[in-house]
Amino acid sequence: MNNQFEVKDSGKRAQFASGMVRDTAEDKIEYHRVLDGPMLERWAIHLTKGKKKYPDIAVGKANWLLAKNAEERQHARESALRHFLQWWRGDKDEDHAAAVFFNLNLVEYVDNLNKEVKS
Repeated sequence: MNNQFEVKDSGKRAQFASGMVRDTAEDKIEYHRVLDGPMLERWAIHLTKGKKKYPDIAVGKANWLLAKNAEERQHARESALRHFLQWWRGDKDEDHAAAVFFNLNLVEYVDNLNKEVKS
């Protein structure tokens, strides 16, 4: 038996009509909220189109996951700003809002990757 993991417990309980008892969802991240509104689907579409232009480096592994340094991070920051300004102006030649999401995610990915390396 693997005893590596513990079952975390807030100490609070929710009881259901069936009699089932569970820990509450209070103070837990509500991941389903990212499904509200149009942006998750638009971001997924943007990534899908990007895969055609920049093929995966391995099955299911996106090309942009190769980014790791300050130069690549800065490129994404500049792209995010450019797309944000195009979105702000109302340009409709491409999905600039989804491109902003993509580039912000890339910057945060590089930042998190570099935090892990320093730890």
